[in-house]
Amino acid sequence: MNDQVDGRELEKISVEVAREAAELALAVRDRVVGARSVADLPTKSSATDVVTAGDEECEALVRERLGVLRPGDVVLGEEGGADAEPEPGQVRWIVDPIDGTVNYAHGLPWFAVSLGVEVDGRPLAGAVVEPVSGRVWSAAAGCGAQLDGRTLRASALERPGLAVVSTGLAYDPARRRRQAALLARMAGEVGDFRRQGCASLDLCSVAAGWVDGYYEHGLNHWDWAAGALIAEEAGAVVRRPGAPGSEDPDGLGAEAVLAAAPGIAAGLADLLRAHGVAEV
Repeated sequence: MNDQVDGRELEKISVEVAREAAELALAVRDRVVGARSVADLPTKSSATDVVTAGDEECEALVRERLGVLRPGDVVLGEEGGADAEPEPGQVRWIVDPIDGTVNYAHGLPWFAVSLGVEVDGRPLAGAVVEPVSGRVWSAAAGCGAQLDGRTLRASALERPGLAVVSTGLAYDPARRRRQAALLARMAGEVGDFRRQGCASLDLCSVAAGWVDGYYEHGLNHWDWAAGALIAEEAGAVVRRPGAPGSEDPDGLGAEAVLAAAPGIAAGLADLLRAHGVAEV
């Protein structure tokens, strides 16, 4: 890793830029999204995977601001893809301009702007900003995680059977049915489930101890880049997806994201394996 890269400075920049994008997201929703039926919005991978003017305008703003503040860095964004492959030691920003777009388009408040920062594939800093509440989640590697400046700590729970677990469901209907079947098999094994529809906020909720664990398959890099670091820096055990085609040594599926309080992480992983999580 480039020793000249300051994670705390990148955390500060990620917060600054994400806040600006969060303000724009609300302005665009008031101007454009609320005036249209969700059925009229463009889609990507399926009929329920909507994309809005907010996604596009917010990512354009983030790219513009990073071009000024960090002109030597590269960007991978949900809407615009990768502008270049990073050189060794080069900073890469992982941008989800609006995580939880379906919530955003329906007027639900659970969506966020997520900016992660990596060097040579290693997470270095990140921020998740909620436009509606104004909450700011952030972290730098080795420096802990914060919510509005307050230090975050994951749950101290040690009994998986009492855990409140968050998860998500895929846009693809066939996969969503498999995931729902897994959830039904797991329902009697944990304390309760939550479904927010925003992966970055699910991960931040683990960091805050609001939920004890979170798992999901089929996420993209921008969905978890910032939130996974925030959860990890709050003391959670975090499992990120493997590289495409990589082996699955823990039996959770190569695409699995798992974040959990340290006292239940192994037990939750065991339950997921026992109920066929790798098959979803």
